[in-house]
Amino acid sequence: MRLRRDFTFDAAHNLVAYHGKCERLHGHTYRLGVTLEGTPDEEGMVLDFVELKRIVREQVLDQVDHAYLNDLVPQPTAENLARWAFQRLDAPLHRPHCRLTSVEVFETADSSVTFYREDLS
Repeated sequence: MRLRRDFTFDAAHNLVAYHGKCERLHGHTYRLGVTLEGTPDEEGMVLDFVELKRIVREQVLDQVDHAYLNDLVPQPTAENLARWAFQRLDAPLHRPHCRLTSVEVFETADSSVTFYREDLS
């Protein structure tokens, strides 16, 4: 079974290793999708949505919301942000009956990147 919750945050960045308008400082309203895979526990849940929200807030949102992302990720592309978020969430979301499978970062309403567990290297 897969469980997913989406979150939003506002942040600014510039892509220093890019040549084009995104090398200038600008901001986005990002959407972050966090997906777990597992089997329901004795309470019938893969993971309580309240607990998932708390962990994502503590591990990711508190750092990125209204932040300058270059202070956290040297080249904060959607790809690098998805990897960064996955790495921060992987251990705190690991349970005997479920684990993090992917993190999706939408930089705009119609452009996203998904980082899967298989992408860890």
